[in-house]
Amino acid sequence: MHPGWLSNAYLVADRSGGTGVFVDSGAPLEPLLRSVEERELTVTHLLVTHGHGDHTAGNETLKRRFGLETVDQPCDPFETGGLTIEVLPTPGHSSDSLSFLVDGNVCLCGDTLFAGSVGGSGSSYTDLRRSIMEVLLTLPPETRILPGHSDETSVGQEWKENPFVRIWRGLDPEGEGLCRVGSREARLVLWARDYDGGSKAWLRFDDDGDQIVGGSRVERKG
Repeated sequence: MHPGWLSNAYLVADRSGGTGVFVDSGAPLEPLLRSVEERELTVTHLLVTHGHGDHTAGNETLKRRFGLETVDQPCDPFETGGLTIEVLPTPGHSSDSLSFLVDGNVCLCGDTLFAGSVGGSGSSYTDLRRSIMEVLLTLPPETRILPGHSDETSVGQEWKENPFVRIWRGLDPEGEGLCRVGSREARLVLWARDYDGGSKAWLRFDDDGDQIVGGSRVERKG
């Protein structure tokens, strides 16, 4: 994990320990590189959850060193070594967001879903909700979720406890408070804790529908 961005980079190896893939590169790479050497892995791919700099900072370093095939677009499921990888389009945080389901039981989902929170709706609130509710959270409850920032979680845990998901499921009511973002007035549907210990706000604008943004952008009223 990057100490400032709290962004994660991953190395995933097959059970035989012969083949691996990198997922994102926006964290210090030295521990992963040491692991490649210690385990004598052949690393074949770089899987990119989305193109933001805190997830791609080391891409060129990894590609030059290992000659990796980059996966940053939707494609058919593929195998490398003993790994089976399914590429799931999960737009919403960004239009190019992808999640990667490895061996059917581990999902690396970038900035779409976090432990107890969700990504900002940078490209589309509707797409973000659909990606979470109709793609990620339809996976088996025991599926491990490895997000682009901070801590691991699971499908079952987020289905039960995530405050955004609970409202989308109709379990909890929407908020009725008012707030301001810049010069714009909005309804504050939800004020929740974010992955970094700050806040994430779900807003509803009369003229522009719903958005999910970092709480630092929001001035709450009352």
